Amino acid sequence: MSLDAEKLLNREFPIIRQTYTEKDCMLYALGVGMGIDPLDEDSLRFVYEENLKVLPSQSVMMAHPGFWAKEEDTGLNWVKVLHAGQEIILHKELPVSGTVEATTKVTEVTDKSERAGALIVSERIVRDVATGDDLCTLITTILARGDGGFGGEGKISPKTDLIPSSEPDIICDLPTLPQQALIYRLSGDFNPLHASPTVARNADFKKPILHGLCTLGIATHALVKTCCDYNPAKFKHMRLRFSAPVYPGETIRTEIWKNDNKLSFRCKSLEQDKVVINNGYLQVS
Repeated sequence: MSLDAEKLLNREFPIIRQTYTEKDCMLYALGVGMGIDPLDEDSLRFVYEENLKVLPSQSVMMAHPGFWAKEEDTGLNWVKVLHAGQEIILHKELPVSGTVEATTKVTEVTDKSERAGALIVSERIVRDVATGDDLCTLITTILARGDGGFGGEGKISPKTDLIPSSEPDIICDLPTLPQQALIYRLSGDFNPLHASPTVARNADFKKPILHGLCTLGIATHALVKTCCDYNPAKFKHMRLRFSAPVYPGETIRTEIWKNDNKLSFRCKSLEQDKVVINNGYLQVS
């Protein structure tokens, strides 16, 4: 089945309702590397129940629709789907437990050519069921490699946040564990590309790669640590572009440029000497 842009744009996604607990928040934080140093009391606030805080990036896992690109009706070659970009707009600080719900909708589909593939943008707004308040808006861009060439007019004109040419104001290096992807997937992102060596090889990787959203979580850790004094309430709006995969066990360096309450950032894999997140933007309070 080939990609049908109109069908994707009109695809009905189920309403996802999720009840989560403090334990889920701690598991997510462990999945993005919090607690690697168990003596770091600032980091401990996210993995220990006393005065527990929630990482802002956990929003991407709330009322998550699952790996819907694998579903047969999408017409996508799911093995070759990669996460291309992510935007998080936080309307409220995330509670440490509760029930949330959201519906995903595809908002844009663009043919980038048969060789490059297709860019697909989806959006979901996560709401607190108890209060009715919107907690966050999540805008996700995926690259469906091998699914381009279906025709149609290009619609996506993504905003590109430029990285300054000067030296960064802050540098933060954070390690990942060899089993980082296996921990992270327990928060709900079960794409086998991040667990199965066979699936990874079929997708042209030497071994399972880290989830793009796990790399985003590690970047969030670096930003909360260096720019928010470990206070997630200061974290307001982030967007970024994924530029290369990370292999579990690598060290991620986050480079940050300050401009009042608006920050630019990018992340590098030190082992690969390669930029893995680019064009990062963060607004803080």
